[in-house]
Amino acid sequence: MSDEPQQPGAGHQGWAPREPDDASAPVEPGTPDRAESESETESDLDSNANANSKPKGKAKRPKRTGWRRLIPTWRMVLSTFLLLVVLIGGALVAGYLLVDIPPANPTATAQSNVYLYEDGSQLVRDGEVNRENVPLSQVPKTVQRAVLAAEDRDFYSESAVDPKAMLRAAWNTVTGKGRQSGSTITQQFVKNYYLDQEQTVSRKMKEFFIAIKLDRQVSKSDILSGYLNTSYFGRNSYGVQAAAQAYFGKDALDLSTAEGAYLATLLNSPNAYDVAAHPENKGRALARWNYVLDGMVKEDWLSESDRAAMSFPELKEAKAPSGMSGQRGYLVKAVEDYLISNKVIDEDTLKKGGYRITTTIDKKLQDDFVAAVDEQLMSKVDKDAREIDRNVRAGGAAIDPATGKVVAMYGGIDYTKQYVNNATRRDYQVGSIFKPLVFTAGVENGSTTQDGRPITPNTYYDGTNKRPVQGWDGGTYAPENEDDVSYGDITVRTATDKSVNSVYAQMAVDVGSDKVKRTAIDLGVPESTPDLTASPSIALGTATASVLDMASAYATLANHGERGSYALVEKITKDGRALALPERSPKRVVSREAADTTTSVLQSVVEGGTGTAAQAAGRPAAGKTGTAEEDKAAWFAGYTPDLATVVAVMGQDPDTAVQTPLYGALGEPRINGGAYPARIWAQFTAAALEGKPVQDFDLELDPGAVEPPPVDVPEPEPEPGDQTEGQTQGQDEGQTQGQDQGQTQGQTEGQDQGQNQGQTEGQDQGQTQGQTEGQTQGQTQGQTDGGTTDGGTTDGGTTEGGTDSGATQGGGTEGGPSSTGSVGGLIGDTTGDDDARAR
Repeated sequence: MSDEPQQPGAGHQGWAPREPDDASAPVEPGTPDRAESESETESDLDSNANANSKPKGKAKRPKRTGWRRLIPTWRMVLSTFLLLVVLIGGALVAGYLLVDIPPANPTATAQSNVYLYEDGSQLVRDGEVNRENVPLSQVPKTVQRAVLAAEDRDFYSESAVDPKAMLRAAWNTVTGKGRQSGSTITQQFVKNYYLDQEQTVSRKMKEFFIAIKLDRQVSKSDILSGYLNTSYFGRNSYGVQAAAQAYFGKDALDLSTAEGAYLATLLNSPNAYDVAAHPENKGRALARWNYVLDGMVKEDWLSESDRAAMSFPELKEAKAPSGMSGQRGYLVKAVEDYLISNKVIDEDTLKKGGYRITTTIDKKLQDDFVAAVDEQLMSKVDKDAREIDRNVRAGGAAIDPATGKVVAMYGGIDYTKQYVNNATRRDYQVGSIFKPLVFTAGVENGSTTQDGRPITPNTYYDGTNKRPVQGWDGGTYAPENEDDVSYGDITVRTATDKSVNSVYAQMAVDVGSDKVKRTAIDLGVPESTPDLTASPSIALGTATASVLDMASAYATLANHGERGSYALVEKITKDGRALALPERSPKRVVSREAADTTTSVLQSVVEGGTGTAAQAAGRPAAGKTGTAEEDKAAWFAGYTPDLATVVAVMGQDPDTAVQTPLYGALGEPRINGGAYPARIWAQFTAAALEGKPVQDFDLELDPGAVEPPPVDVPEPEPEPGDQTEGQTQGQDEGQTQGQDQGQTQGQTEGQDQGQNQGQTEGQDQGQTQGQTEGQTQGQTQGQTDGGTTDGGTTDGGTTEGGTDSGATQGGGTEGGPSSTGSVGGLIGDTTGDDDARAR
């Protein structure tokens, strides 16, 4: 073997030269293992040493190992970026060339939405388009600028599109975050005039290219004019001229700057910012209105002095289309609000029409509700005899507890006459119908009193009038009881029957007002409810939840603590395609024991408390009465095992829309929950459940709810100086005579000893006054053959401002007595039940 060094690869056929580090070149079979055993370091040193002797070449970098192999090189990044730029640029050019400006959407193609009852019969068909185009010259400059301040302040100086905002909107659409448009006015006009309202990426891309082309072919003024004439402002008004008439009763040319700013406010969300339809949103609308005007000042379109002098404009009373008369308009508006608030569909898309919407409303039950309100309330209204009767309003909602479906709703006397839906508005205090939610929270959280006793129906509390709550560090809070009555130590059950404020304010502190609020939300009261604050006053119903909200909460109690969010829509389709609706599967929000124990307490209210008028339904029932501050609203919330219904009677000036007390309305001194609302509830419930088997409540009570043996309960203690002598004796003597003679003669002996009036007119009044001592014993005077004249007691007051408690139609007042009058006379005329209530 020769000692001369061999050339690498000599003697091997087919070998091709390669760089030393080129590991990718093929290796001829049979290559000596020695070459493979050479270390990479030695090869590199040899290569560097002989670099000058080799042909022109370049040393290769070492191969990446480990995690470094996952990191792209700068060449790869740059190449990828350039490729994307080329692709995006090509797509933009192709899109611009391929997408043409389509013809405008003709008004004639606008479709109607069809609303159906639960059984498939037609409720109403909408779709009439209210639009009147006007040239830009007939829109004041200040109104134009108000719109720009609200929607696109750089409209005249910038391009037709905002790519950054478009990408954000597209991303939100793709990721399911909902509608968050950042479109310019040009893009919004394209959407309104040329395209549909569907929130898809393809529609946004078309909008993008059409807007660019349109901006090159049409002047900015023409685009703004088109935008003002096609935008939807609410109240079925398309365009600024129709909106000016709908909200202010004037032409667009005559709009003031403040009025124009309000119309500009509506563009963002007509449904939310119409303060006539949603009085509870006045704060939000005012904030948006201020934003618009402040923007005009910032852009030097309005002087600061003129801005400071402006006030929120007064709106014209809303008028509904004639096809929406009666209850139809209320139901349609409630359904629209339900679909929009649950993000089933956005407002613009819904207004385009073509949808077939099956509601959960039962036609028979709807008619029953209207009949009950008409017969028990509206037939008593006499606007000629009493000016205050003009202010009487009513609202109601009924829910099937097992399904959460809204089966009936009463919004007002007529949508074309009273535009605001009294069943869904959130601007009246709910009063004492909130108290059961406080008790539910106490049982649910295993709460105790300040001295450590568990809160049960039989727990004793101090019912002293104006008693400061203990354990509250937010300042002194000492609520008044109704008519300043002090009850001393009473059980929770009795305090609920009599609606004692001092007891429930203390209970809210014992439970924790934050826990009370949380439980109320869990039961169905919206978290956004105005004045739903965590403080002792929450127990007295200062929150302004709607009738429908409270019906949802009471339906959860009826369903043993399981809540299925209320539903107004059974199905919605367009062109045969169904849209997804909110999930309604019931879930447990409070324990069955907490809900059922509350039900047992509310049964006592109907059996012998302030809600005895509800007995006329002829069904096992649980319920609670309530009255808003200053008697501006009276409530009854109740349920059977089959149906949960809430009714409210409200006071509102028809001219100014200001809430008013109802003193003297319907010829009554007061209107409270145990009177007209409870009677409406009873008639509707009886009719709605007619023909169905009577079901009793199947209750699983908290261990502490078992009623103990009866004990002597201290009598209510009126404030000093409020009680005259001889009341008890006069009452007893007069009652004996009244029972034997059917209330045909008065209590002449009782008059001499402290009664306000005799019973010579007892046939009309149904009972004598002076029932102070009888209150605590649930005694009903004048019970001949098991009932009383007119079915109850009337004006059970005392001389010189005594306890003023009386039972009406066999029922007691919210702050006063219990009663056991006959069921047959529970729905009759009354005065006494309106003499007292708990706020």
